[in-house]
Amino acid sequence: MQIQHSILEGINWIFSNVMQAKTEEELGNACLSVALGITGSQFGFINKMGDDGLLHDIAKSKLGWEQCLMYDKTGHGRPPSDFIVRGLYSSVIKSGKSFFTNDPLSHPDCMGLPNGHPPITSFLGVPLIQDGKTMGLIAVANREGGYSLEQQEDLEAIAPAITQALQRKKEEQEREQAERALLESDERFRSVLENSLDSAYRVNLQNRGFDYMSPVIERITGFSVKDINMTGSNGFLDRIHPDDHPQVIVETTRSLEEGFGAHEYRFKCKDGKYRWLADHFSIIKDKTGMACFRAGIIRDITERKKAEEALRLSNIYNRSLIEASLDPLVTIGHDGKITDVNTATEQVTGYSRDELIGTDFSDYFTEPEKARKGYQQVFTDGKVWDYPLEIQHKNGYVIPVLYNASIYKDENGKVIGVFAAARDITEHKKSEEALKKAYDNLEYLVKKRTQELEKAYESLKEKETGLAEAQKMAHIGNWDWDLATDEVHWSDELYRIFGRSPQKPAPSYNELLNYIHPDDRDYVARSIKNGLKEGPKTGIDYRIVLANGEERTVHSQAEVIFDKHNHPVRVKGIVQDITERKEIEAELESVARLPQENPDPVMRLSQGHIINYASPSAEALLTDWGSAISKEAPTEITEHAIAALGDGIRRKLECTYADRTYVISITPFPSAGYVNLYAHDITESKKARETLAKMEKARIKEIHHRIKNNLQVISSLLDLQAERFQDEKVLESFRESQNRVISMALIHEELYKGKGTDILNFSAYLQKLAENLFQTYSLRSKGIRLYMDLEENAFFDMDVAVPLGIIVNELVSNSLKHAFSKEEGEIRIKLCREEKNYETQESLFSLTISDNGKGIPDNIKLENFESLGLKLVNILVDQLDGKIELERAHGTEFRIIFNVTERE
Repeated sequence: MQIQHSILEGINWIFSNVMQAKTEEELGNACLSVALGITGSQFGFINKMGDDGLLHDIAKSKLGWEQCLMYDKTGHGRPPSDFIVRGLYSSVIKSGKSFFTNDPLSHPDCMGLPNGHPPITSFLGVPLIQDGKTMGLIAVANREGGYSLEQQEDLEAIAPAITQALQRKKEEQEREQAERALLESDERFRSVLENSLDSAYRVNLQNRGFDYMSPVIERITGFSVKDINMTGSNGFLDRIHPDDHPQVIVETTRSLEEGFGAHEYRFKCKDGKYRWLADHFSIIKDKTGMACFRAGIIRDITERKKAEEALRLSNIYNRSLIEASLDPLVTIGHDGKITDVNTATEQVTGYSRDELIGTDFSDYFTEPEKARKGYQQVFTDGKVWDYPLEIQHKNGYVIPVLYNASIYKDENGKVIGVFAAARDITEHKKSEEALKKAYDNLEYLVKKRTQELEKAYESLKEKETGLAEAQKMAHIGNWDWDLATDEVHWSDELYRIFGRSPQKPAPSYNELLNYIHPDDRDYVARSIKNGLKEGPKTGIDYRIVLANGEERTVHSQAEVIFDKHNHPVRVKGIVQDITERKEIEAELESVARLPQENPDPVMRLSQGHIINYASPSAEALLTDWGSAISKEAPTEITEHAIAALGDGIRRKLECTYADRTYVISITPFPSAGYVNLYAHDITESKKARETLAKMEKARIKEIHHRIKNNLQVISSLLDLQAERFQDEKVLESFRESQNRVISMALIHEELYKGKGTDILNFSAYLQKLAENLFQTYSLRSKGIRLYMDLEENAFFDMDVAVPLGIIVNELVSNSLKHAFSKEEGEIRIKLCREEKNYETQESLFSLTISDNGKGIPDNIKLENFESLGLKLVNILVDQLDGKIELERAHGTEFRIIFNVTERE
């Protein structure tokens, strides 16, 4: 009975410590002390099985165990705490049954004792079982006298109490831990809600009141949580914009079935202004399915709505721009399919927008493959400009376009397609064709002029002396004055005008004033001063005095360059020596003032076209003009007069009125704004010149006739003289000389038949010369054919015609005599104009004389010919400043290149 009483007291003690013990270890030690007391053991321990498969200490006796080393699951030695399930206590855990032994070291399950472990003389282990599962064990050892079944039963009696007490403590600790975690979670959640930009809420659907509303609602709406709670959900609903109210009701009703919902609406805030709110919520139901609560998040989306509205308006604006475009505009996806088009695209293809979208863009071009190639180029290069294509309309007609495209990207920079525009260039093509025709018409003239223009440009560019020469001729010098550095540059001619040595630097302002005539110095200084302020209005005339005392009159014109602040920074200009002009003007003015002494007409034209003065001798000319004082002069006069006023250069022209011919001199006075006309009647002198010209032509023709006759006499004398010789070489020499004389006689014969000038139609002359040579060598030339390709309208003067005629005579004669071993062959003569300069009338000609005979041996050089005739050819080519070439590929070919100034 005493043992039973001790067991009951021990169990009560164990359960009383469940509430008092603060930790599981503290409760375990209380339970272990009861077990040691009931069994009379010296030490023991309580272990529980962990999820890791190890035994973990709950409580243990301190009887020297601090020095004991045990082995964990990995085999590492350490003080006992967690144990691998083995040895004596493994029998208890694995079997789930109690056992004792009073000879532990000889027990089959004994693994021995670790270093430092107290000696064990007896052992008793009892499993701790809960719901049929072994949760751990309680073990005691070293009872004096050993253990019996009685001690085992006593320990088994308290084991369930220990198991239950430990389980209660575990549950209590887990509950406290969960409560702490929940409290921490609540605090974190509340902190998140109260610091969020969104407002969280929960509505009790039974009483329509808010169970919770985060304080953020006040920042959003201006209403405090207290205000919201007082109005309830119905009051909240009443502040939603009337236009949004129906949609909110519909969405709320739907959410009761689906368990969730979301809507956007305008809410009237405390300040009376509406703000856009987004409300996302879910419905909380009980076990019966009845909706109890609505929990959600409210977010202020006013700024987003403004951005969306701005984007909507922007899209409308962009779309209106796209639709307003007269060019077809298309967006194309990665797959080459059309994603959108404008109205212009519908018009140019004949298909509607719905028909076009989703189709391959290349199907609407006459060359689909070329269109796809351009499309791929956009992805490679990022863009394509002015890519030529042709769009085929639904009805079959073709529209030429220039295709321009670039890639477009989404907000993340990812390429999503191509934006393309096609510019209709039908009218442009027509313009191009018209321009091409015009260009083709002008191309020939441009080509002819290009060479001479380039030559003139290069000459002007390379020779700065050209400007100096021009200035010297016009007595004009230029100067440049940098006001910032006070540096002055004078041209060479300006040094000559002022009589200053070019080795000296350009004079300073004060030094320049010393050159000016004392009477004009103040006038010039004022003009310079005013010009630096406002810019010079006109040029000025003044006198200068050279170092040798000579007095000259000059005209100066300047230009002032101002910076962005309207400050003068540079002055440049020209100075022209007008001394001679002034003297002429004075003389002409004197002549004009004495009309009675001047028999020729004298007139003055104001501004170059209005007659404001005419001398008495000009009345007949005015009558012929059909004009009078205060009226305009004829157009051919005023055009030159106005031009003379503009550039200050005198002009002279010849005009005929009423069968009378006049030479009219135009002298401009730009500073006064008029020109003087001086007309001289040359009718009689012109007739006399024409009569003399006719007499000169007749004289020239007679000279040509006499020269021709004399040459024919010389030819006949040579023929008579040749009859006295029998030697074939001597006869041949006479014949060659005779042919040379005849070639020159033919030239004079042609000139005599012509207009009486020294200009010869050289092609006609060559025709006769060749025929005459073939007649001369008629016995040798029976089987030889003559081919001639002669340039038309090739007119040469005698200085060119005579040497060329002799050259043709020598070369054709040489071919007839030596080229052919048989009686058959060909001789060709070709005269060709290679180039022509229409401005200078200078042309480049080539004269080619060839045969298909045996040819000239390769070892004989052109410059080393022994025969008199070929030596004569080289001399005459040099005389023409020409060039001769010899080709031996197919017989013999002589090509002579020379320049000629053509005359008609």
